[in-house]
Amino acid sequence: MPGRQGDIMYTAISAKLINIAAAVTAGTVLLFGAGNGVAHAANRAANQIVARISLSQQTMEVLVDGRPTFAWKVSTGGKGHVTPTGSFKPTRMHQMWYSRKYDNAPMPHWVFFKGGYAVHATNFVKRLGRPASHGCVRLHPDNAADFYQLVEIFGPANTRIVIIK
Repeated sequence: MPGRQGDIMYTAISAKLINIAAAVTAGTVLLFGAGNGVAHAANRAANQIVARISLSQQTMEVLVDGRPTFAWKVSTGGKGHVTPTGSFKPTRMHQMWYSRKYDNAPMPHWVFFKGGYAVHATNFVKRLGRPASHGCVRLHPDNAADFYQLVEIFGPANTRIVIIK
């Protein structure tokens, strides 16, 4: 079946785009939907992203309005490096960040959540699924771009990054 691999790739990309579109559409409807008063305030409160990062599982689950939308492998703090636990809001975002601490290394799609700690893309994708970073939460570049886009659309005020052991 010569087209089989292409069909699988197309299906995976279509599913990803549908998930992002659904998440964005749900957020837009909740943010700008009909209604007013208490019901409208409740809708806006429901318009949230929660990124749950498990240090023991080395995974990140993204919930949009309480619904699991994405699940990705991550790399967090390796030996001798700590990834902080707790609940955080993004403090700032950079589509591209050059780390002064690590030889001006380019690190795309940074979502800072505590001091110098951030969720960001990595080129070391073979290390995803096990601790390997200096404390940040590393994602596959495609997943980091998706997460960055969701935070950008929903807003840092409507985003929580929860890191558990």
